[in-house]
Amino acid sequence: MTTIIFFAVIAAIVLWGVGAYNGLISFKNQTQNAWTQIDVQLKRRHDLIPNLVNTVKGAMDYERGTMEAVINARSKAMSVQGVKATAEAEGQLTQALGKLFALMENYPDLKATKNVLQLQEELTSTENRIGFSRQHYNDAATEYNTRQQQFPTNLVAGIAKATPADLWVIVDDQERDVPTVDLSTRSPGA
Repeated sequence: MTTIIFFAVIAAIVLWGVGAYNGLISFKNQTQNAWTQIDVQLKRRHDLIPNLVNTVKGAMDYERGTMEAVINARSKAMSVQGVKATAEAEGQLTQALGKLFALMENYPDLKATKNVLQLQEELTSTENRIGFSRQHYNDAATEYNTRQQQFPTNLVAGIAKATPADLWVIVDDQERDVPTVDLSTRSPGA
């Protein structure tokens, strides 16, 4: 009888260990999938930006510095890796785009152009998708990190090669400030 109880306890421990291991692997994969979803949306954003810049380039001859800042921020954002570096580079790109949209206010004819309006709408839609993807990623990463730290799952975290996932955080206070952009068709001073 004692032998049966001993083997039952050993079997329960092994089954728990397998379940904990598989759970951590599942959360790790969910976190990686969530990061991939952010990456997909960022690629969409990066693909839209050259179209916007090319569309407004001719009308905004005097604003070359702003357009170059957008192009440079996009290039940097496309080349970085990792959550923290990507968050920082994307924050800089968001700021550069905000400045571009704000400057476009000085060009009423440009604001009324169908291509510009369509690109702005697509970028706005993409920004919303990126926001939702960031939230989903942070939720998945937080759950994964929590499971790694909870007892008794933390006993198998090393075996599952579970390492804490970085969260997407706002890196700098300027990114917290939303630029004021009025894309109405009013002319300046109206």
